[in-house]
Amino acid sequence: MTNDELEGNTLSVYAYIVHAEKPVGTRDVTRGADLSSPSVAHRHLQKLEATGLIEKNQYGDYILKQKANINGHVWVGKNLVPRLMFYSFFFMGAFAAEVSIIVLSLLIKDLVIQTSFFFLTGITFVAMILFFVEGILLFRKIKPKKAK
Repeated sequence: MTNDELEGNTLSVYAYIVHAEKPVGTRDVTRGADLSSPSVAHRHLQKLEATGLIEKNQYGDYILKQKANINGHVWVGKNLVPRLMFYSFFFMGAFAAEVSIIVLSLLIKDLVIQTSFFFLTGITFVAMILFFVEGILLFRKIKPKKAK
């Protein structure tokens, strides 16, 4: 299985196992990854086991064998965060700098800002919001429930 195949429910199951940091059974995965039945969870667990990302212990529970690099995501501790979130943080910093310049221009009488700078600030704000919203939507797709 390539990183391209690690998506959807399989990615949710994998993220849940990484987040759990303990051996998990099929029913745990069903609840934690919000799957419809234990058989669906079992099928995704078998797919992950076949790739070598997880393994079954002597009790029949599944444990993490290795963390995989997932396209479009970054591991932050045990959480899988979409790269779009980091792009939104970049634009947030640029937006803060642009707003600071606008505030300085209001405080300093000799500093004049062209109209195009306000247009640029608006574009930066829209880019920040778009990246942030898309990142949150991706994050919600794969965010596992709390492991018990």
